[in-house]
Amino acid sequence: MAAVNLENRRGTRYLMFDEAATVADVFALRCRTSPNAPAYRDFDGPSKAWIGCSWREIGDKVMLMREGLRRDGFQSGERLAIMLKNSSNWVLADQGAFAHGMVPVPLFADDRPDNVAFILNDADVKAIVIDGEEHWKRLKTVREQLGTLKLILTIKPVIDADEPRLKSLADWLPSNAGLIERAPTKGSDLATIVYTSGTTGKSKGVMLSHRNILSNVQSGLCVYDIYPDDVFLSFLPLSHMFERTCDYYLNMVSGASIAFSRSIPQLAEDFRTIQPTIIFSVPRIYERFLAAINDQLKKASPAKRKLFDFAVKTGWTKFEFEHGRGSWSPSFLLWPILKKLVAEKLLARMGGKLKFAISGGAALSPDVAKVFVGLGLPICQGYGLSEASPLLTVNLLEKNNPTTIGPAVPGVALRVGENGCLFAKGPNIMMGYWNNPEATRAVLSEDGWLNTGDQANIDAQGFVRITGRLKEIIVMGNGEKIPPVDMELAIQLDPLFEQILIFGEAKPYLSAVAVLNDDEWGRAAHENKLDPNLSGAGRDKAEKFLVQRITKRIKCFPGYAQVRKVAIAPEKWTIDNGLMTPTLKLKRNVIFQKYAPEIDEMYKGHTL
Repeated sequence: MAAVNLENRRGTRYLMFDEAATVADVFALRCRTSPNAPAYRDFDGPSKAWIGCSWREIGDKVMLMREGLRRDGFQSGERLAIMLKNSSNWVLADQGAFAHGMVPVPLFADDRPDNVAFILNDADVKAIVIDGEEHWKRLKTVREQLGTLKLILTIKPVIDADEPRLKSLADWLPSNAGLIERAPTKGSDLATIVYTSGTTGKSKGVMLSHRNILSNVQSGLCVYDIYPDDVFLSFLPLSHMFERTCDYYLNMVSGASIAFSRSIPQLAEDFRTIQPTIIFSVPRIYERFLAAINDQLKKASPAKRKLFDFAVKTGWTKFEFEHGRGSWSPSFLLWPILKKLVAEKLLARMGGKLKFAISGGAALSPDVAKVFVGLGLPICQGYGLSEASPLLTVNLLEKNNPTTIGPAVPGVALRVGENGCLFAKGPNIMMGYWNNPEATRAVLSEDGWLNTGDQANIDAQGFVRITGRLKEIIVMGNGEKIPPVDMELAIQLDPLFEQILIFGEAKPYLSAVAVLNDDEWGRAAHENKLDPNLSGAGRDKAEKFLVQRITKRIKCFPGYAQVRKVAIAPEKWTIDNGLMTPTLKLKRNVIFQKYAPEIDEMYKGHTL
């Protein structure tokens, strides 16, 4: 492999690679280039301390992993599954597989056993790395379906006399790495199979080559300055390409370090401790931080709330002026003071050292972006999908329009086709779906154009706006078309609604199923003399109140796009109960099926 230097538009140089390089090559190059620099940090429960490792240390472990796979007779091209939470052990398993020429198949750490069994069999997986007893107890329920597995490695020791395939990683690893040799793979070879979480049906295995992945990393580094002293905080699942490419592989190429967050409930504390300089996140995380800020403001004096509003307004107006979309204002002269009094104190909740943040995976509410940008934290919204490794577009620090998903990243071509559908082409586009040529032909043309399934428009400056999803357009009984996601985003700006989905396909009007925020609902019920339990005779009154709250949020939509009925879900929609994907997207069709009786009830007695 010939190493080359990549220089981005601002002159920042990164040690990079040629088109024949593999992920294993680049990882080895990083370990040789900066062996003593910090690479990864994990939280150690027993000592209650963050433990770090250098590139040399993680590289040495990877070589032991490679030697163990060679010793046990695994062949290049065979699949190894990873079912772990984000950690340096995830990296060890991933890079160990790459080093031996195997194909990693990431699994969501808390996935259902039946889905895990499907993926393991569909991909003909030969080895899997799991955490420990908790994972094994779940896998045991589908043990008879795990016939393709030859080896089950556990990070924590597991004792099961009936399962000879179980091995503790510490005991299984050889004492030395033996002869170091390059894996027999090329840049064009299959690197990984990533199963899409999907909202309906069985998952499809997205096949990505080494070149797909590394070209996408190159695209990201062409538009953002990432330095070896930068610190990432990893909290989205590495089983998804957004986190895997944009945090993990980008860190590997740039030489920055990563700390692996303990959990979402502990995320706020991890932010304050780790003090990351760059984060990649889905909108929900920004919404959580904004909710915490709003809770604090509710307890503050009217003067402090006015000061906050003024600071955000000033910061946002200044941002718009700097991007050529507004006029200069005398209030800008006050920004240094407002930054000290307001912005810095609030952004300290996120560690206080963030240079910028990237949002992807779902649409970011412009109102949420406005607050953070107004406080001085640039949030650059991007867009992509697993089939594109995943990055297709992203806003730039110097060219940032939060109402869009930005222009195409270098190397990617975009076009808008029939019905406004967005198509993409580039070196990052997948090889196809594993063992599913029919599904591949449905989205990937012979000349390499990927049908994203999203509708979009592209303005004269190249900024892309997603206008809808072909499969998420509600066609009402009167023929009117409704983009439910836009309405749902508007409704969720009301803190009363934790989650909400709108329905109305072929119906005379729209209805909604909602999850309420317990605290906000308790206050609203008390203030409006409503039954907080939504039971008995008071239920109708409470539901009418909720419809009124929804109506206020969507009054800017056309008259036919109004919600007339609402049903309340008794529990939150989560990954654990199967109503949310690992990337925190709601499974619309699954939720529809779950609440079908309630939805039918909302249309009872009504016809077109």
